[in-house]
Amino acid sequence: MFYDGKIWIGKSGEENIYVYPGKANRHGLIAGATGTGKTVTLKVMAESFSDAGVPVFLADAKGDLSGMCSDGILTEDMQKRIDFFGLDEAGFAFKNYPTNFWDVYGETGIPLRTTISEMGPLLLSRIMDLNDTQTDILNVIFKIADDNSLLLIDTKDLKSMLTYVSENSKELSSQYGNLPTVSLNAILRSVIALESDGGEQFFAEPALNIKDWLTVDGSGRGFIQILNAQKLMLNPRMYSMFLLWMISELYETLPEAGDLDKPKMVFFFDEAHMLFDSAPKILLEKIEQVVKLIRSKGVGIYFVTQNPRDIPDGVLNQLGNKVQHALRAYTPKEQQAMRAAVQGLRENPEFDSYTALSELGTGEALVSVLDDEGVPTIVKRTKILPPQSRMGIVEESVRQARVESAMLYGKYNYYVDNESAYERLTAIKEERDAVKAEEERLREQEKAEAEAAKQAEKERIAAEKQAEKERIAAEKQAEKERIAAEKEEAKRKAAAEKAEAAKKNTYKRAAKSVASSTAGTLGREAGNLLGKSVGGTFGKRIGGNVGASLARGIIGTLFK
Repeated sequence: MFYDGKIWIGKSGEENIYVYPGKANRHGLIAGATGTGKTVTLKVMAESFSDAGVPVFLADAKGDLSGMCSDGILTEDMQKRIDFFGLDEAGFAFKNYPTNFWDVYGETGIPLRTTISEMGPLLLSRIMDLNDTQTDILNVIFKIADDNSLLLIDTKDLKSMLTYVSENSKELSSQYGNLPTVSLNAILRSVIALESDGGEQFFAEPALNIKDWLTVDGSGRGFIQILNAQKLMLNPRMYSMFLLWMISELYETLPEAGDLDKPKMVFFFDEAHMLFDSAPKILLEKIEQVVKLIRSKGVGIYFVTQNPRDIPDGVLNQLGNKVQHALRAYTPKEQQAMRAAVQGLRENPEFDSYTALSELGTGEALVSVLDDEGVPTIVKRTKILPPQSRMGIVEESVRQARVESAMLYGKYNYYVDNESAYERLTAIKEERDAVKAEEERLREQEKAEAEAAKQAEKERIAAEKQAEKERIAAEKQAEKERIAAEKEEAKRKAAAEKAEAAKKNTYKRAAKSVASSTAGTLGREAGNLLGKSVGGTFGKRIGGNVGASLARGIIGTLFK
């Protein structure tokens, strides 16, 4: 409850216990076992800061902080607490608070997003559980993207960068060092796993402008930003890195402010141990540095956890306002943890803090805060005030109505896919692919033309060969036909000659026969004449021979 210009959180006997707004940026701790009242303390402080005009962020780990948007309900037990603290006289009233609901997954609140670039390689490597070598390579990926003015907004941008670097590793290695494909592929697999864990929704635009949380309502009360972290906490690394990103973003965004009358904003991180579990040394150093320096920006951070030992000493030393609820010690280790818890409190001589810590009931706490001079007060056994808003979970319809009526709903509810590395690299790849396709087309065209020319030449040679073959064949055929014709002509001539010869022979035989007969007759007549001249038988013989010779001579002369 905001009372008398201070954050009134409870009473120790008759003494009111306050957190002084001017020292609220010195951070704080709310610790205690489960069921001891940490959530009530958180609500009381958050309401008081809001009433003081200080914007508040709450990580709702169990879903029971949504009731802050509704008026509290008067019950018999609540009335007893009001009477015990004398709250009626202080102007206590049930009321609701200006509340915005957020959800990384966009399911139960306004989508809460950031970009890959804003998260940065260190936090991102932690989320993806990369080893040192892979973390170094991721740093190089960011450097290459920065040198080439490539915005890394969402996971597809980061995947595109990894693909681009992998495909061009030989060229890039000369400038940025060795970029082994094995490591690049391992990072790519981690990005894909991150997407399945909700990274695809979380890394997107519009990204949260943290300044939108530094607002008050019309009556001057600080807005309370409630993040539904139930699903987010199923991935502890992502939850812790998200919280660290927020305070880092605030640190980098806000100007130096020094000590103010009241903080510019207060953060409450529930289940804070998740922020530090298994965190590497370099990350712990960054957390400690941010916690140490962000107070000068006017920001207070309050860690809510079960045991102070969940917080590293370097961070725990920065927490000036402490509310320690009961711890239970059943083992030597737990007893040691209780001793360590009270050692962080300024001892009160009126009671033993160790004993009191185990005796505290629900709604009681050991409280030590920074006074106006910044000095820790002695620890007081304190009963915590009741909250003014509703305890527990609000109805879904009420919460949804608050979500949709929020001024920031219109700004952040709708996803925007601006041009970034993915689009740029896709365009470059498409351009390169187009150039390669054109070059390939030209090569194919040249190849086709060469093949066509080769085929044409082949066909020309084949045609010439065929023509030559046909010419030779024609010549052979012509020669064959000529020879055949000559043979036929010779044969015809021979036949004609033979026929002529036969005809002549016929004529000769006929003539010879006639001549022979005639010659014989003439020869006989001549022989007879000669024989008669010679006389006697000798004369006949001579006449016959002479006649025969004469006949042969005549015939021989006629039928040569």
